[in-house]
Amino acid sequence: MPPSETTSPLPPPPPPPSPSTPRKHYFYWGHRALRRSPHRPIVHSHLLSRLKAPLKPSKPSSLPFSLSDWDPHSTSPPPPCPPPSSLPLSDRRLSPLARFILSSLRRHNRWGPEILADLSKLRHVPPPLVCEVLRSRPPLPPSLSTPFFLWAGKQKHFRHDYASFNAFAHLLSLTRQPGLADQVPDLMHMHGKPPTEKQLDVLVKLHSQTGHPLRALEIFRRMRAEYGIKPRVFLYNRLFEALIRRGHVDQALSVYNNEFREDGLKEEAITFTILVKGLSRAGRVEEVVELLERMRSQVCKPDVFAYTAMVKLMADRGNMDGCLRIWDEMKRDGVEIDAMGYATMVSGLCKVGKVDKGLELFNEMKRKSMVIDRSVYGALIEGFVGQARVGEACGVLQEMMDKDYRADLGIYDTLILGLCNVGRVDKAYKLFEIVVQEGLKPGLKTVSPLLVLYADKGHMDLFFKLVDRVSNLGLLVIDYLTDFLKLFLDKGEKEMNALKIFDEMKEKGYCSVGIYNILIESLYKLKERKMAISLFEEMKRSEKYLPDSDTYSLIIPCFVEEGGVREACSCYNSLIESSYTPTVNAYCSLAKGLCKIVEIDLAISLVRDCLGNLTSGPMEFKYALTIVNVCKTKKPDKVVDVLDEMIELGYPLEDITFCAIIHGFCKYASSAEARKVFSVLREQGVLTEANFIAYEEILNEHLKKVTAGLVISGLKFFGLESELKWATNPD
Repeated sequence: MPPSETTSPLPPPPPPPSPSTPRKHYFYWGHRALRRSPHRPIVHSHLLSRLKAPLKPSKPSSLPFSLSDWDPHSTSPPPPCPPPSSLPLSDRRLSPLARFILSSLRRHNRWGPEILADLSKLRHVPPPLVCEVLRSRPPLPPSLSTPFFLWAGKQKHFRHDYASFNAFAHLLSLTRQPGLADQVPDLMHMHGKPPTEKQLDVLVKLHSQTGHPLRALEIFRRMRAEYGIKPRVFLYNRLFEALIRRGHVDQALSVYNNEFREDGLKEEAITFTILVKGLSRAGRVEEVVELLERMRSQVCKPDVFAYTAMVKLMADRGNMDGCLRIWDEMKRDGVEIDAMGYATMVSGLCKVGKVDKGLELFNEMKRKSMVIDRSVYGALIEGFVGQARVGEACGVLQEMMDKDYRADLGIYDTLILGLCNVGRVDKAYKLFEIVVQEGLKPGLKTVSPLLVLYADKGHMDLFFKLVDRVSNLGLLVIDYLTDFLKLFLDKGEKEMNALKIFDEMKEKGYCSVGIYNILIESLYKLKERKMAISLFEEMKRSEKYLPDSDTYSLIIPCFVEEGGVREACSCYNSLIESSYTPTVNAYCSLAKGLCKIVEIDLAISLVRDCLGNLTSGPMEFKYALTIVNVCKTKKPDKVVDVLDEMIELGYPLEDITFCAIIHGFCKYASSAEARKVFSVLREQGVLTEANFIAYEEILNEHLKKVTAGLVISGLKFFGLESELKWATNPD
């Protein structure tokens, strides 16, 4: 033997492969190692190697199964019949076997012999492969994942591990099957795998992420009682946070006072912080102070971040008294309050009207040389304007600009409104010009207060000068004038002045259908219905401002209350022909008008149309149809029961209710039953004597119309229409 061979314990290293030569692969994982090693080659890839020889299927198949067909990095030529539709992009990170299983499951989409035949081509599916399939995205539906999980457990010498059970629970939760996910611990126990704290942590985390903290609490208590699991502090903290995030503060405190104490655990700083935040959100200040005292004595003092979070939670809900209490606790603990804490307090105090206290903290910020945010200046300006202290608000603005801050449009709008409220229109207009000079786009809140003030003082020349200024800026003037009219009319009893301004606006070409609608609605509220109708007729005569759906819905009550039910019906028909839906007020008003002219059948038809077109129809209409259906039983006492229910629930008995009684009994029984119901209501004091007589007359009129309709139908049936026309038209 040559000496070199006797002295060298290792064979010489193989020469590196040339770039044109394909790299040789080992059977186990990846390519061979380039460096010498007496051990198994080093793994450089998580993908299985390409097997050239196909695996022998256990059942006869038309095509041989080749694992290389499912490897995206394979260099072998494609098979004669490639696999079906490509897998999702997320599956490319999976192993070839996992892609093969997922392709079979998704291709057949139903557990059956076809999937079993594909799975039988694999010698063994180990637990890691089961986890890989169950954790794929998009998740498998329960109709596929559950049979696959059970099939894997029936393999020879196979036992699910904890990872596969956790993956199965995670999949069930993702597919909105939380009840089945809660049964996974029982399944583990049946397979000889007693659930541990990890499984409880998985379920609590899943239910918390899907927004079901009460379900997390239920499984927490069940596993703790049935399997003797004693969770650690971090799991309790996770449960506390999930409950408090959804507003279940009492349940979180119950767990803390019972299970947490029973397990003998010691609170951490994060435990107290979570509970204190929940109590702060609920505004329970005394309990917050009590927990803070316990936190100081057992763990540590709260830091500035915990205190700032508590203050912010209370300030967002307007509980500034609680914020001041927490503020005192911060000073008691000697916590160095940062700028965010001060900003939160100043903004919250100014919103609830405690501007002086907010100004005090603001000055304290300046003494401590803190960086003051622009929102703090804006909150102070808004607070001063709310108390009509516009001079001090302008001083804050000047101070802010001296600090090289640029005011935003919200601050300018607030100051313009405040100046207009105190009558300083000249100063307000100067601010408007500053807004334009700084390149800001004036909004509705910028222009409308100025227009309202000009209209109040009668300065119409300045009014239209501002309107022209807005038009020259390229803004939609009609939107500004519409908002102006709303503000102007909201001040009350200014409808006549609004009409005068409206006439001048029309002369200058500033008008729209929306402006007409605002005036019609305001006149109707003022009971100036004839003027509203005249505006409606004016719109119909014009070609530019034709009525829209809002116009018809507003004018229907005006016609009904003026006795023009026929005109109201014409407006309703115009709405329906244009494929519009009337408002609830229009439906109710028209139904009431039809009842007054004893068009009961049309009123009931209108009720059905309303409930069919609107998702939230009035309860009176719903009860009217209920009464009509109850009348089919021909039992007046049942109708009286429905009326008693309406009275008990606080729903008034309207005209449509009594007309429904008349319509139902006249159609399905006789008028005698309707009279019995009216008599019972009179005895109960629900109907006065005058109303009883009025509804008796309506019943008689309805009977006459029904009888006349039957006679006319009979004449038409026997072909006697000509005789009817001769009798009605003797000329």
